[in-house]
Amino acid sequence: MSAPGSPLMPHGGYEKLRAYRVAEVVYDATVVFCDRFIDKRSRTHDQMVQAARSGVRNISEGSGAGATSKKTEIHLTNVARASLSDELLKDYRSFLVQRGLPVWDKDSPRALAMRERLQHEEVDRLPPEREGVVRLTGLNGLTDFVAKASPELAANAMLCAVNQAAYLLRRLMEQQTQEFVEGGGFTERLYTARTQARAAGAADAPTCPLCGEAMRKRTAGKGANAGKAFWGCTGYPACRGVVNISEKTDVSDPPDRSNDGEKA
Repeated sequence: MSAPGSPLMPHGGYEKLRAYRVAEVVYDATVVFCDRFIDKRSRTHDQMVQAARSGVRNISEGSGAGATSKKTEIHLTNVARASLSDELLKDYRSFLVQRGLPVWDKDSPRALAMRERLQHEEVDRLPPEREGVVRLTGLNGLTDFVAKASPELAANAMLCAVNQAAYLLRRLMEQQTQEFVEGGGFTERLYTARTQARAAGAADAPTCPLCGEAMRKRTAGKGANAGKAFWGCTGYPACRGVVNISEKTDVSDPPDRSNDGEKA
């Protein structure tokens, strides 16, 4: 998170996001699934694991980048979503089809029951477990379920979990976009902070002892007072009036404190 008054935008805290939590479990369960059912020497094994990893790591990376670029945060959130929805989801579906196993319709009783359990970290008051029956106890139990279930059950459970993660990431991206539209980005916040700082400095500025115009804080660039701050007339070079900041002593056009080498 950014400090109050900081031009940095709110960022961090991604560990508390439901989208991150589900994507993290999908990654862990995908590693177990691939090690169980897919030859480690095949490219599919590596590609599925990398797609799952991208789905979770781009959330954390985007959260950090959000401090200075809301655009980058939104982009990385979309990369995470695409890795899950457009890559990993298709691979799980292909796994089932290529082995002649059924792909559950998302509104089928089995899929609805699976989706309901994945919406909870742990499901309370489950019926007594039957011997030899593997059951999903909630999101926290997905990895263990995948490690024991049949290929059909494991792959369809992963389809449900990946779909849930992709949906949550779409919602997160919409929220981030709305925040950008309403609050602007880092450039706007930096400009506002700079404007406020200049306004605060102007409020304390004296008037020029020569012409009466407003003065602006400057830094001597050369001469005996190089590096020292002073008040310089905003009418420079027409007016060379300055005021020493430390002593508040009026000076008019001293040769060793010329504005010619000053820094704004």
